[in-house]
Amino acid sequence: MSYQVLARKWRPKSFATLVGQEHVVRALTHALEQNRLHHAYLFTGTRGVGKTTLARIMAKALNCETGVTSTPCGVCASCMEIDSGRFIDYIELDAASNRGVEDMTQLLDRATYAPTSGRYKVYVIDEVHQLSGHAFNAMLKTLEEPPAHVKFILATTDPQKIPVTVLSRCLQFNLKQMSQTSIVDHLSQVLTAETIPFELPALRHLAKGAAGSMRDALSLLDQAIAHGAGHVTEESVRAMLGTVGDEYLFTLLDGLLAQDIHAMLAVAKQMDAGSFSFDGGLQELATLFHRIALAQFAPEALIDEAERSRLTVYAQALDAEFLQLAYQIAIHGRDELALAPDEYAGFVMALLRLHAFRPERNASNGSTASATVLATPVKSAPVKISPPKASSAAAPQGNTQNTVSSTVSPAPTFAKTPMSVPVSSAPAHSDDDWHTQVAKLSLTGMARQLAQHCDLTQLTDTAILLRLSPVHKHLLGTVQQDKLQTELQSHYGRKLRLEVEVAEPASMTPADRSRSTQRERQDRAIAAIEQDPFVREVVDLFDASIDESTIKSVANR
Repeated sequence: MSYQVLARKWRPKSFATLVGQEHVVRALTHALEQNRLHHAYLFTGTRGVGKTTLARIMAKALNCETGVTSTPCGVCASCMEIDSGRFIDYIELDAASNRGVEDMTQLLDRATYAPTSGRYKVYVIDEVHQLSGHAFNAMLKTLEEPPAHVKFILATTDPQKIPVTVLSRCLQFNLKQMSQTSIVDHLSQVLTAETIPFELPALRHLAKGAAGSMRDALSLLDQAIAHGAGHVTEESVRAMLGTVGDEYLFTLLDGLLAQDIHAMLAVAKQMDAGSFSFDGGLQELATLFHRIALAQFAPEALIDEAERSRLTVYAQALDAEFLQLAYQIAIHGRDELALAPDEYAGFVMALLRLHAFRPERNASNGSTASATVLATPVKSAPVKISPPKASSAAAPQGNTQNTVSSTVSPAPTFAKTPMSVPVSSAPAHSDDDWHTQVAKLSLTGMARQLAQHCDLTQLTDTAILLRLSPVHKHLLGTVQQDKLQTELQSHYGRKLRLEVEVAEPASMTPADRSRSTQRERQDRAIAAIEQDPFVREVVDLFDASIDESTIKSVANR
């Protein structure tokens, strides 16, 4: 017996097994149970969402030998012949091949005759929007008042091209695209029934590639099974689809947080060497920024607990406004790939923008950040308010003074004014501190990220044991560990064996301490703004409020 592709083998044969179209199934089921049957139905939706499948199930429900029912038996002669495409009173017409007025006239002439073996004649016209204008006109009268034994089911991917005179004669059902969760669940059921080993992350990649089409998902699954020699693994599926793996995306994020452009460019080189799609890389990066933003504002929207736990770390570390900017850079970077000298250059430029347009930068880069005061103006002529020269007494000590200016406008709008706040640097740690040792290591890229996300568990004459959180286990790799081990041997002046344990660190890692120090500076900056005499005077005078989310700390130079 020849092999039957999964898309045909696993085509739903009843309303109960149809996936992802509950709103349509509910309406059709109730209509069949109450015998409120319309003479013409129109199913619309993108490819592979179940339009033809629904038409066949409807035909079985109307012609099942047990009677008109919402649960056709599937074993009687009528049901089995419809499933196999041999039922004489079930006629499928491809409008792309039979679009002329002559084809439609012949079909309508045959519709006047009674069914041969079934209860109803069911005409299914697929891609009905491709019929010619004359063909549409020819079917209008029959479509409005067909013989009692005839049911029309029209299907299309482009309902906008169907004349309104036809739309008004049909009950229209819009089939929605399949959610990724529905596709993953269905594929896992299929593979379990087929006794084929699989990895769940691989199915998520297939669901993304299917873009809402269950038929496309099953076709990709067939290809994945062949590509993996009977196994569906994440590595095999990513290689087949050319999709960018999570380890690349999270390494980019780690480099972005650490402001390490060399680590980010190293990822671009690895993607280029692996012939990955840069368009797909920017798409996945935009999706990741979207998921992190959800973790910031609506974490309950992330159903997967493991994903929520992993993204929460980045949601806490990334500024909400910067996330919106990063998302824009990623999606516009995709648009500009076609205009770039080549896709690699376009991808690298997008990474450089992410690095350059940061809302805050390290003091070592010689740049500053700003704070914003929102003031409610009063109606008067525009007036420029300048701070008194002696108003910096309450500011933190340093060689930079606080400044603020606010323009009072006659219109009842808000005025934003930049304010720089000096913040003292965090105290240095002892030489024995792992944080200090990491700062002295000459590491770049992923090896540096690995060191920064570990804590020191044990250091002996021959070995050094580090602990890495499971959230950052994607940083583990032979190349990174070899580089880190070589650098540690050079730093300590003796041969050391590096061991990395994947477990929750017992103390703060250098990356954790850096984020903690940044938050402390931010708190001091907010306090400095709120306690500044001139700011308090402006707040009292205009009954204003301070927008704390726009205050950015600036380390003293």
